[in-house]
Amino acid sequence: MGYNVEVMPPAVDFIHSLSPKLRAKAFRAIELFKEFGFRLGEPHSKTLVGTDGLKELRVKVGTDICRIFYFHHKGTLYVATSGYVKKEMKTDHGEIEKAQKLRKIFIEEMLQ
Repeated sequence: MGYNVEVMPPAVDFIHSLSPKLRAKAFRAIELFKEFGFRLGEPHSKTLVGTDGLKELRVKVGTDICRIFYFHHKGTLYVATSGYVKKEMKTDHGEIEKAQKLRKIFIEEMLQ
């Protein structure tokens, strides 16, 4: 069963800003996600605790690490909101807040 992944403009911009190797691996992670959906687990995907269903695709090339935030919308639709290059051990709370705001905007636009 295939899953649909919609990538919001901030996530597209982020992915295109990555180095070629990291970008290729990010696209590969999205393709894996389209194939496996919610069954895609660690090390590729992880649920963020305390975020009301926000998850992250985890991409790593050498010492370069990035995260692409996403959420489940309806049925087989998942939406990638944004991403960032990880420089510290903990996930950046400002980036989580940004992803949550983008999720809210997406859902509000779908209700119109």
